[in-house]
Amino acid sequence: MATPDSAGPASVGPDSVGMSAARLERIAPAMRSYVERGTYAGVSTIIARRGIVVHAAHYGLRDKEAGKPMTEDTIFRLYSMTKPIVSTALMMLLEEGRFRLIDPVARYVPAFAGVKVLEPDGSLSDPKRPMMVRDLLTHTSGLSYHFLSDSKVSDMYVDAKILKPGVPLGEAVDDLARYPLAFQPGSRWQYSLGIDVAARVIEVISGQALGDFLEQRLFGPLGMVDTAFEVPVDRRDCLAAMYGRPDLIVPPIKFLKSFALWQQGFNERIDVSATYPVDAPASFQRGGHGLFGTARDYLRFAQMLANGGELDGVRYLSRKTLELMHSNHVPPALLPLELSGFPLPGYGFGLGSRVAGDVAQTGAPGSLGEFGWAGAAKTYYWVDPVEQVVGIFMTQSMSSFDLPEMDLRGLAYGAIVD
Repeated sequence: MATPDSAGPASVGPDSVGMSAARLERIAPAMRSYVERGTYAGVSTIIARRGIVVHAAHYGLRDKEAGKPMTEDTIFRLYSMTKPIVSTALMMLLEEGRFRLIDPVARYVPAFAGVKVLEPDGSLSDPKRPMMVRDLLTHTSGLSYHFLSDSKVSDMYVDAKILKPGVPLGEAVDDLARYPLAFQPGSRWQYSLGIDVAARVIEVISGQALGDFLEQRLFGPLGMVDTAFEVPVDRRDCLAAMYGRPDLIVPPIKFLKSFALWQQGFNERIDVSATYPVDAPASFQRGGHGLFGTARDYLRFAQMLANGGELDGVRYLSRKTLELMHSNHVPPALLPLELSGFPLPGYGFGLGSRVAGDVAQTGAPGSLGEFGWAGAAKTYYWVDPVEQVVGIFMTQSMSSFDLPEMDLRGLAYGAIVD
């Protein structure tokens, strides 16, 4: 039987922040059921309100084969939950006056100066306007992803250096500029490698490697002790194993065809070390994925955002910068958002994160302005600035289309009683 292991540092009870302890207890059986059914090997969840952790628990195993339990110090591959961190880091440089959001990307990555646009008829044309730094963060740049089926450009990326963890970020981004854009900048919303390019902009402006900048400006000061582009040798025993979910009936989206390994059985262990290595920090630094971290580390980052840019007396960003980041930047004509056939109703997109603009359409409890994102291995976070709620869900499962994060959200909001 999987049992929760309380890990919350809260010194006061949930009732002090308007939450019901009895209702929060509903989270445990709901999350435990996913483990008992074999959907996930193990799960970690955290809920905080007004800076107080009111729920923190761990269920099942981080490594089934070794019998290692899911614990507070379990390390996860964050995949696309890297993006909000890197976007936040770039905005720290904006506050220093080091760049403007409307600057052309080519000002910082000259390789993009000659980029073309692949038109629907197959011809190449000049961009009608330059790709701007803002476009990178909002996924309106014209860039795409190799696993999407929205454009022929996606197919071209299969051999791109940005997908090879042994290639340094600068070389990989310069290589990406040799491919045409999938559409005119600003004319569409398409999930993309844009934040990988934004990460290179950080390096160019700061004069530091991405990992060094993140450690110096965010991870170190925030106390995110296990977040990095590597896992030290003495911490690899805490890394959660990765599992696959090929048993599910899945939509016919292109990226699944690239991972035949997932088709070998029910929730089997899979090896992702070739594409997500634990030991290549010199080269494996990306903006769109690549970070490792614990749930408690990510809570530190998310709580700083929820606090308006401050945590434990240290300010990282101003409230006004965060308001800009978590406003919708996607024009109404480009809504609703859709990710390769998956609709995101009720959401717009800010600078690195989704943003709720119509709570009813999202199909889940929340507030206007709620923001967050997810990772490919079923990691998820959200911040509700109105209710001052932060939620974290972590497991390691590729090709999973269950929605435990939505269950967690519903249970968390159901426990608000003030």
